[in-house]
Amino acid sequence: MRNPTTANLLAAVRNLGILAHVDAGKTTVTERILYATGTTHKRGEVHDGTTVTDHDPQERDRGITIFAAAVSCAWDGHRINLIDTPGHVDFADEVERSLRVLDGAVAVFDAVAGVEPQSESVWRQADRHGVPRIAFVNKMDRAGADLDTAVASIRERLHPAPLAVQLPIGREDTFTGVVDLVRMCALTWDDEGEAGDPAPVPDTLREEAGGRRRLLEEAVAELHPGALEEFCDTGALTTGTLTDALRDLTRGGDAVVVLCGSAYRNRGIEPLLDAVLAYLPSPLDVPPVRGTREDGGGQERAADPAAPFAALAFKVTATSTGRLTYLRIYSGTIGKGDTVWDATARRTERVGRILRVRADRHAPLDRAVAGDIVAVVGLKSARAGATLCAPDAPLLLEPPGVAEPVVSVAVEALRGTDTGRLASALARLAEEDPSLGVRTDAETGQTVLSGMGELHLEVAVERIRRELGLGVDVGRPRVGYRETVGGGVTGFVFRHVKQDGGAGQFAHVVLDVEPLGSPGSGFEFRSAVVGGRVPQEYVRAVEAGCRDALAEGPLGGHPVTGLRVTLTDGSTHVKDSSDTAFRTAGRLGLRDALRACAVVLLEPVVEVTVTVPEDAVGGVLGDLAARRGRVTGSAARAGGAVVTATVPLAELFGYATRLRSRTQGRGTFTSRPTGYAPAPAPAEAPAR
Repeated sequence: MRNPTTANLLAAVRNLGILAHVDAGKTTVTERILYATGTTHKRGEVHDGTTVTDHDPQERDRGITIFAAAVSCAWDGHRINLIDTPGHVDFADEVERSLRVLDGAVAVFDAVAGVEPQSESVWRQADRHGVPRIAFVNKMDRAGADLDTAVASIRERLHPAPLAVQLPIGREDTFTGVVDLVRMCALTWDDEGEAGDPAPVPDTLREEAGGRRRLLEEAVAELHPGALEEFCDTGALTTGTLTDALRDLTRGGDAVVVLCGSAYRNRGIEPLLDAVLAYLPSPLDVPPVRGTREDGGGQERAADPAAPFAALAFKVTATSTGRLTYLRIYSGTIGKGDTVWDATARRTERVGRILRVRADRHAPLDRAVAGDIVAVVGLKSARAGATLCAPDAPLLLEPPGVAEPVVSVAVEALRGTDTGRLASALARLAEEDPSLGVRTDAETGQTVLSGMGELHLEVAVERIRRELGLGVDVGRPRVGYRETVGGGVTGFVFRHVKQDGGAGQFAHVVLDVEPLGSPGSGFEFRSAVVGGRVPQEYVRAVEAGCRDALAEGPLGGHPVTGLRVTLTDGSTHVKDSSDTAFRTAGRLGLRDALRACAVVLLEPVVEVTVTVPEDAVGGVLGDLAARRGRVTGSAARAGGAVVTATVPLAELFGYATRLRSRTQGRGTFTSRPTGYAPAPAPAEAPAR
């Protein structure tokens, strides 16, 4: 049983992520949190390249977050472990790995733009992981900023129940503070961003604040049974009841508390920190982590320092001082010099040092306990997604999902003598970032680097050039095509017979192949064999062989997806049939069956959101049409227009430069993957 002291310590921890669309202000919010908590004594600025979390040279040069950065700070007696995540779609895998280990998140929105495409993407990622969130509407000092419009966009596109708990004081450049609708007081900041003492609600806002408090109480009462009971009895909610109900609704995912401010002007950060402590869960408030024992059974581990140790490695980086492995500890305690079991690689590792992380700076720790997010030095082979646990109580935790690369480039060293160094550098990059893939093309002999987008690959290559001083030649990006079945075959017979002395091989299978749902919808295998004509163990071997055949399709050697294979019949030989024979029959049989099918080439498509001045809309629409884009929406916004279109990924290479030239540098665009679509009929199947 957990002792009271331990419970108090765990209750005072928040593992928090900052999520948003690129340029919504995530990193500035993080910097102001560090300043408000006394972790830093100077406000870092993105445009000056002085931020703590965006410490990589490329992040400072480009002005965007590329790598998820962990920092730790303290506020009101609580420890906040905070991860600033990237907002660009090319680095969504960094967000995925971070969300896997977080207990709560702050979603940051632009007060002018509201919910933007990548805001929606990261929100859905958090939904999949069940991470409770609060929303912070940033940039309230900008022209056109409007809290109500931003809340409406959250309601329409993300969540049915956003609950605004603040009312802005002033609009745009006169924004000076907020009315706290829970405590019914005014919070203001001076021109230097210093907070004043809570004050009564200004007379000019008292009536509006009272009305909004009433609407907030009614909305909460509709969603929370305890609050409804008090509301029906008294006609109102006390501050304590309202706070408790907001906490329950946030942690249950039934509502989203919305706050506002201006991180750049340092207004609204302290109430945001208070809301993090009040509404987001501690490690004690989330369900116990569930893993798999060595015998295949499931087991739960609660957040208890006295329980057997279990942690998930979610990030690996190589630094000048050694290899850092970032861990979320779910149960147990780890100390310097401890030996742990890597349940993924099935080997022991020794922990050299434990570090409390603040981006690129670290403080040594003697030990870390359940609920902590720390970095350790000394692990030689643990990779992102690996489970580390006590050697005498092994447990395998579910790793974060890894996105499938969609863009590839050929890379080679400018000097032949650097080929080995380049291979080592690429292997290290793939180890740090699982969404990067490195392979050698069997036909051309080229080294192919694959990733989530042009920028993703550009950053990876630039790291090799900067950090190792290697000259690298990069070929034109290529997209990851797929193949699928447009029209199937029925009753395709394949016999595998091999006799070369000794035991032979015999397998007879009959396959039906048909399309499965939408393009890119995966693979399904089923058996319709009756009478035991193909034993169950051989059925599994046929399925394994069919999955082997999916690696290369008949059109251009691309992976095959979106099909269902049914084993309808077959036969065996009393001596020569085996798992190996039926796996071979499954592989070769499906390969031949695909040649008999009508196979369709699929290309990856993305949803593009282009923001342009009004006078450039016609040219942008024409350019999108020339790129085989299909416009799905258009809306006016603050002297410009926002155009949404679906465009093949292959047509977007170089689009940023083209858009800037068409709009005199005033146009911007973002994109997010939406799946695969059939390539046009005249297109040849590009070689892989």
